[in-house]
Amino acid sequence: MALLNLREINKKFGGIHALNNVSLTIGAGEIYGLIGPNGAGKTTLFNVITGVYLPSSGDVEFNGRSIIGRKPYQVAMTGIARTFQNIRLFQNMTVLENVMIGTHAKTSAGPFGAIFNTKSTRSEERLIRSQSRDWLDYVGISSQTDYLAKNLSYGDQRRLEIARALATRPKLLALDEPAAGMNATETDELKLLIQRIRTDGVSILLIEHDVKLIMNLCDRVAVLDYGQKIAEDIPSLVRQDPKVIQAYLGGDLP
Repeated sequence: MALLNLREINKKFGGIHALNNVSLTIGAGEIYGLIGPNGAGKTTLFNVITGVYLPSSGDVEFNGRSIIGRKPYQVAMTGIARTFQNIRLFQNMTVLENVMIGTHAKTSAGPFGAIFNTKSTRSEERLIRSQSRDWLDYVGISSQTDYLAKNLSYGDQRRLEIARALATRPKLLALDEPAAGMNATETDELKLLIQRIRTDGVSILLIEHDVKLIMNLCDRVAVLDYGQKIAEDIPSLVRQDPKVIQAYLGGDLP
């Protein structure tokens, strides 16, 4: 069953055609990889999917409904969460507080409850705190709950960003280069975490420059080059595609 369906997405910035008729479908329970050289349009496509950019033409369907024109927070409410290529945490807030912000996206307390600190608001806040601790445990950094986010190691900041995204309870988790800056051990741990997230019912869309990680992790892989999709298949076939090899500077993929 299709969870995310992109139909002939085009995105222009002035005279630059950043995305050119890109179509792809991600199924429920799938880990789907998106690779390509620098400037291929991968992050632009992420930004279209998550409402940061409005496409010049084309449609994005999620769970059977078009989400074109929705703002990023509205896209998040439909069930798509994302991380960013450059970590975007609230650096001077605690690890727990960062995750609580994600959890608040699905709460019911309004301004009245917040101002007057009603019983239902206090009860919901205790639940949010408990759930946020659970997400920190899930990604393996529960021992650092009260640290400031800026004091975490780089790899743990990546884990925190994933925990905050998961706190919105998404159906699709879009990860933009989550292994960037990680050492080999951290990358292996990330792979296990992504596999666990999928096992627990969340589909994954993954941009990554670590081609080895993509090939060992994803069910299917699409390749962008100059804004066009030049290949899409299972990893073993994508890595043999002549157009893909040529896109990677004429050499064999790792």
